[in-house]
Amino acid sequence: MPTLPCVTRDLTRVLHEPTLLDRVWVAGSNIRVITPRLRTTRGSPFGSGVEWLALKERFTFYGGGISFIPSAPSAAPAVADPAAPVNGPFSADFKWATLPDVQATPIRFTDGQAKVFESLWSFKGVEVVGERIMQRAGQKSDKPIDLFKIKSKDKGKPEHEARLAAYGALVVTQQRAGLYSMPCAAAVLA
Repeated sequence: MPTLPCVTRDLTRVLHEPTLLDRVWVAGSNIRVITPRLRTTRGSPFGSGVEWLALKERFTFYGGGISFIPSAPSAAPAVADPAAPVNGPFSADFKWATLPDVQATPIRFTDGQAKVFESLWSFKGVEVVGERIMQRAGQKSDKPIDLFKIKSKDKGKPEHEARLAAYGALVVTQQRAGLYSMPCAAAVLA
């Protein structure tokens, strides 16, 4: 899969305005942000689809040029439970959410719903128009709620009710402005 590099002198602006990366977003590609490491930054400050390469840790002078230092394989053990919360209440692939206030057991989402949550997560709690969220999620609808609506044939089924309730608990909507945000994603950044 091709990647698109994004070189910046200051990570702070990109952290405070993650929508800046939408200007370089290419469907089907990842973005690599190359910048010096801030002393206060821990882990990966960006959502999925964006890889952060700290300048002094990932590049070196070698043979008269600059060389990339590939990352070592992760020593972290694989998560045994695919529904285990990794990204806030979400599993690593956003197909599961653990919300005790909604349902005692983890809630499983469809692939499209998971992509919507992953897209919302990538905006780090910033309010974004629905079309942008759905474009990043690779969905044809203009509004995230469209993927969570319960069809008449599925009314009364607990799994569908739980998915809609999870959406209502996690997503803040400003209908008139067409803006959506997921506050739990902003809490991770703080």
